[in-house]
Amino acid sequence: MRDAVVVQNLGKRFRRYHLDRPGTLHEALLRGFKKLHPAEHFWGLHDVNFKVTAGSMVGVIGRNGAGKSTLLRLIGGVGRPDLGSIQVHGRVGALLNLGAGFHPELTGLENLYINGIIGGLTRREVESRLDAIVAFSELEDYMNSPLRAYSTGMQMRLAFSIAIHSQPDILLIDEVLAVGDLAFQRKCLERIAQVKAAGCAIILVSHDVGMIPELCEQAIWLRAGELAAYGPSAGVVAKYIAEADSEMHRTAPSPRHDLTPA
Repeated sequence: MRDAVVVQNLGKRFRRYHLDRPGTLHEALLRGFKKLHPAEHFWGLHDVNFKVTAGSMVGVIGRNGAGKSTLLRLIGGVGRPDLGSIQVHGRVGALLNLGAGFHPELTGLENLYINGIIGGLTRREVESRLDAIVAFSELEDYMNSPLRAYSTGMQMRLAFSIAIHSQPDILLIDEVLAVGDLAFQRKCLERIAQVKAAGCAIILVSHDVGMIPELCEQAIWLRAGELAAYGPSAGVVAKYIAEADSEMHRTAPSPRHDLTPA
């Protein structure tokens, strides 16, 4: 199978500012401009290498702040790496930040058109897939309501339905499947399996490590921005869980032994 995504020596650097950084120009004038500058720089990702082939699914695991969402954003074209390269072959569909690109004052239908076009579809393609997108989202009765009236789960339904019907060659999913009811989650997973079978490459970020071996052939474990492990998903998840268990035992308080005088 051809490579859909190739990540080589990837590095992304960020700035960390002072906690008491002035928030306004007036504060800066009173307190000085020194703390407007970064306190330090740090690598959010460093020396990350992997490939994703067409028709395969790769899971990304790691603690909060490990660089998982940063990795998906860079693959999706949101920002540029400071080191290395990312090669993406095909149309990208992304569910990176629930509600990103949505406007709360526009209706669901208006947001559907806008996000479909942002996702790479022409207006004619959006119109030809409109009924299918709305039916999959199960939001027929709400499409003319403003998005601010939607629950988080309803927004997820609309966002997922738009992304999946854009027929992406590469689909990026960041935790959004954790939102919504169980029945719709299962429906999403069934559709993901269908697009994967049709040759779509999928990268899934999830804290539900039990889901990764079931869905993904390969897994990436990020630790503090670096590649801790990459390979068959069952083995990578087992290493991740073993380290988490080991750290939990090291940090657990020692049991107290209360001695009662005789």
